[in-house]
Amino acid sequence: MFQDFSVQSRPELGPPRLAALREAMSAAGLDGFIIPRADAHQGEYVAPCDARLAWLTGFTGSAGFCIALPEIAGVFVDGRYRVQVRAEVSLDHFTPVSWPEVKPADWLTENAHAGAKIGFDPWLHTKSEIAKIREGLEGTGIALIESENLVDRVWDDRPAPPAEPARIHPAEFAGETAAEKRTRLAEDLREEDIAAAVLTLPDSICWLLNIRGADIPRNPVVQSFAVLFDDGTVKLFADDAKFDADLRAHLGDGVSILPPDSLTAALEAIEGPVLVDPDSAPLAVSLLLADHDTKIVETRDPCILPKARKNAAEIAGMEAAHLRDATAMVEFLSWLDAEAPKGQLTEIDVVTALEGFRRDTNALLDISFETICGAGGNGAIVHYRVNEDTNRPAKPGELLLVDSGGQYVDGTTDITRTVAVGDVPEDAKRPFTRVLQGMIALSRTRFPRNVAGAHLDALARAPLWAEGWDYDHGTGHGVGAALCVHEGPARISRVSTLPLEPGMILSNEPGYYREGAFGIRIENLILTEEAEAKGDNRDQLSFSTLTWVPIDRRLIDIDLLGPEERDWLNAYHAEVLERIGPKVSEGAKAWLQTACAPI
Repeated sequence: MFQDFSVQSRPELGPPRLAALREAMSAAGLDGFIIPRADAHQGEYVAPCDARLAWLTGFTGSAGFCIALPEIAGVFVDGRYRVQVRAEVSLDHFTPVSWPEVKPADWLTENAHAGAKIGFDPWLHTKSEIAKIREGLEGTGIALIESENLVDRVWDDRPAPPAEPARIHPAEFAGETAAEKRTRLAEDLREEDIAAAVLTLPDSICWLLNIRGADIPRNPVVQSFAVLFDDGTVKLFADDAKFDADLRAHLGDGVSILPPDSLTAALEAIEGPVLVDPDSAPLAVSLLLADHDTKIVETRDPCILPKARKNAAEIAGMEAAHLRDATAMVEFLSWLDAEAPKGQLTEIDVVTALEGFRRDTNALLDISFETICGAGGNGAIVHYRVNEDTNRPAKPGELLLVDSGGQYVDGTTDITRTVAVGDVPEDAKRPFTRVLQGMIALSRTRFPRNVAGAHLDALARAPLWAEGWDYDHGTGHGVGAALCVHEGPARISRVSTLPLEPGMILSNEPGYYREGAFGIRIENLILTEEAEAKGDNRDQLSFSTLTWVPIDRRLIDIDLLGPEERDWLNAYHAEVLERIGPKVSEGAKAWLQTACAPI
């Protein structure tokens, strides 16, 4: 359960692997090859056998891709990873590219010759993704060519696919049986005259069938594909060995388990229109159906929105999980506040201790993602993951950013707290307070129905913008109920046009990062719910908080806070003390009383 802090991929391994890939490109008659981070399920986290980008380049971030040409190999990363990528790849052989500012089509136009053939594996890219690149390449003479996976061809010691056992997700936490979900979604298919829907996202499949797994680190999913038919039956394409007798009985007669390699034949046998999500399904699925003249209905995965709209049982489970997780966090922060100022704790010590406190709940199944623990300048690396090479002490007078979460049978948590180690660095108080003001603004907001995440994103950024500051990540992501900690499609970001709905759970995590000095992020999870009637009784929504852990008052410039912000913070801390105080040890309770004192 405890994290492995060994270095997974070293930059010096990149050059010979890149050379082998280029030889394979030449043998295949290709002038380039695209290597994504994602697997066939478009997962943020991937199994070791699918970690092609890290294997080739050394870059271990959760998003990005590489385009390898004969003379240059670009590694495309967004703002979260601009610092990290330069630390992980061999800059003599790989060129970091700022994406999405630089589009792959534009980069190819500049770096590949006219008539170049760029290969890609259609099982690892969505139809929408490839269509966008092809559109950008129109008129250049550069072509994208479907190909076998050339990385797999040269990866001699590639690990085997995951084969962890699946488990039942209890109906008391799901709030609805799998049969009821299948029936409900099948009725929607019939109404649209759709014969079947292809499901390629493991969390959609696990939600639909009320199952969970352990194929992917930190994400309780079963790696699989599925087809939901208009009569409510499901064909599940997964390793048979993952399902014991109890689980088969749970799935019932309406679900048949078939070998993964039988998916192609099953797709070819479907009669009638087939739903395919062009934004999540591999392009290969659409190509297979098109080859057999099957009518394709391109629309969103039918599980996506029902999964995002948490029902009463799922919300209750998430609330219980957050109270449990908060007790672990308070015990941890109490311990940290006593030990860190001594100057002996390293980042790995902190991560190990935090997981220990979560394990002490006797309910932790896994952490929900690799803990981000950045001391000093490491905190400015947005998705920093400590390893033995980067591990450094948390020094007195610095900030320590800890972003972590837990997977429990009833819920998933994600929380970030930034704390002072000993004496408070004065130059951090103003940015910390601006981040806090942004988090409070989003927590307090009311908004009409049909408002999307893009409309709300500016609320969290406005206090930072006033100082000429900003952050290069979204303000909030969707969170699954005892599922993946990053769950689409709901987001709070500049690019999210999906209206928020009651039951959607999101993170609220503005930040500020000063390279080489410190990083600041404060994160709570929030639940979208119907707002109480007010004013002219317009139909409005609001957020309620799920996370109950104190925010470091020592880092706040109180003079910057307005009266309503002070009231919100004091009320929040009073509720933290009321909810969590009775659940922690006497030592932690004494610390909590001080940490939650009003300002």
